[in-house]
Amino acid sequence: MFDLVDILKSRTEEKAVAEELITTVLFHQTQECVDLVEEAFRFEGLVAPSMLENTDANIRQHVRDSHIEVVIVEANRSANVSKHMERISHLLPNDASVIVIGSEDSISTIRNLKAMGFYYVFWPIPKQELIDFVRNVDNNRKHKSGLGKDREAKRVAIWGSKGGVGATIMTSEIALKLSSKRNSSCLIIDHDFRGGNMDICLFLQKHQKKTVTRSSITASADATYAASMVKKLSNMAALLSLESDELNELEMKEYIRSLADKLAGQYNFILEDLSRSTNSKADLEYISRYSDIILIVIEPTVSSLREAKRAQKYIEAQNSHARVVNVLNYTMPENAATITESDIKDYLGHAPDVICPFEPKMGKMILDRTHMFQAQLPFGRSVFNITQLLLGLEEQKGASFIQRLLKRGK
Repeated sequence: MFDLVDILKSRTEEKAVAEELITTVLFHQTQECVDLVEEAFRFEGLVAPSMLENTDANIRQHVRDSHIEVVIVEANRSANVSKHMERISHLLPNDASVIVIGSEDSISTIRNLKAMGFYYVFWPIPKQELIDFVRNVDNNRKHKSGLGKDREAKRVAIWGSKGGVGATIMTSEIALKLSSKRNSSCLIIDHDFRGGNMDICLFLQKHQKKTVTRSSITASADATYAASMVKKLSNMAALLSLESDELNELEMKEYIRSLADKLAGQYNFILEDLSRSTNSKADLEYISRYSDIILIVIEPTVSSLREAKRAQKYIEAQNSHARVVNVLNYTMPENAATITESDIKDYLGHAPDVICPFEPKMGKMILDRTHMFQAQLPFGRSVFNITQLLLGLEEQKGASFIQRLLKRGK
C-alpha cells in the first residue's frame, strides 16, 4: 500500500545520513569567507563546517580533539600562503584532507601547496564550485587518492658523530617536546636492535622491544600490522623499537624502514635515533636520500668533529635535499673541551646551528624522571631551539646565550 508518510520519513532519514558524510572545519580570516562557505553548504543541504578563527591555538585544540575529514584553511590575509601553510602544517592531522583558500594567483603557490599535500582554491570562488570541490576532495580521501594520500611525516635523522654524544637523549627530548608542547604527532624509531638507552630516556619501566622473527619479514605487512609493532607513549607520541635473535643488523634495518614507510601517513614527524658508533656509509646514504632534516650531533672533541665533517661531506656528495643541522652538545664542562666553537666553525666552514650547554644535573634528572625540556635550564632552551628549526620557525637564542655567559663566569 502506498504510504506517503513512510516515503517522506525515509527521505528525511537519508538526508540526515548524507549530512553527516563530510565532517568539516573552516579556519577563517575574514567574515566574507565565513558567509560564503556557510551559505554554500546550507544551500546544498550539508551541515555547515565548524567556524573558527585561523589561529594556531584554535587549530591545535580543534583538530586534535575532533575527528575531522576535511579542513578548510583561509589564507586571504596571509602575506605568503605557502609559508603560512608550511608553518602550521605540523598542527594538521595527516588523515584529514586540507583545502587552502587564498588570493595568490600564482603557479608557484599551487606547486608548493601540492608538494605539501594541500589542495588550493583561488578566492573568490562561486558557491557551487566550492561545494563540488569539497565533494571531490572528500571522495578522493575515501578512495585514498588525490593529494591527501601524499601527506606524510617529516623525517628527521638524529645522527651521532660517535658513540656517547647524546643523540638518544636528544631524540627523546625533541619528540616529547614536539608531541606534548607543539601538538605534533611523533614516531621515534630506535635503530639499536640489541640494547640502547631509549627506554631510560623515555622513562619506560620493564620495557621490552618487539620481537621480530624471520617469518615476520616474509609475511605481508600492511599499515595495521605496522601499527601493532608500535608502543604508544601518549596520544601524540609512539616508539618503534625492535629486536631479533634470527635477523642480522642489515635485515633489521631494512625491516624497520619498511615499517616506517607504512606508518609515515599517521604522524607529523618521524625521528630516527642513529646514535650508535656502528653506523655505516649505507646508513648515511639512506638518510641522505630519505630524510627531510639531518641533525648531526657533535661533542667538542677532535674525533667527534672529524666524524661530523666526514658525514657532512658524504651527505653533500649525495646531492641530498635534506637540511643538515649541526648540534654541538657539551657532554663535558666547557672548560674541559678539547676544541673550541671557533675551531668547529673553521673546520666545518660554519658555526654550529644549535649549542647545548653542559648540564651537570642531567643524570640525576633522568633518574628522577624529569625531562630536560620541562626544566628551566639552558639545555631545555636548546631543545626548544631545535624544535623551532624543525617546525620552520625562528630560533630564539637570547636566553640561552645569556645563561651560557653567566655559567662560564662562575
